[in-house]
Amino acid sequence: MKGPTELALLALAVLCLAAWADAKPSGAESSTGTAFLSKQEGSEVVKRPRRYLDQGLGAPAPAPDPLEPRREVCELNPDCDELADHMGFQDAYQRFYGTA
Repeated sequence: MKGPTELALLALAVLCLAAWADAKPSGAESSTGTAFLSKQEGSEVVKRPRRYLDQGLGAPAPAPDPLEPRREVCELNPDCDELADHMGFQDAYQRFYGTA
C-alpha cells in the first residue's frame, strides 16, 4: 500500500516540475494578453480630465457640504445609519438628534 502512494506522489511531482520548466517566463508575455497593465499603459487607457488642480484656470473647487458633519455623526450611529439607508439622511438625523 505504501509503494503505490509514493509512486503516485513522485509522478505528480515530476509532472509539476515538467510543467514549471515549460512555462513561459513572465517577461516574455505580450502586452495584449496580460491581466495587469503598467502605470503608463493604464494612464493612456484612462485619460481622465484633471479637475480642480488649477484653481485659476479650471472650474472652481466645489463648495464644502454643510451637512457633512451631521452625515458623519449619523454614520457613526448604526441605528441612524440603517434608518438613513431606508428613509434618507435628513429624516433619520432629525429623528435621532432633533432639528439642531
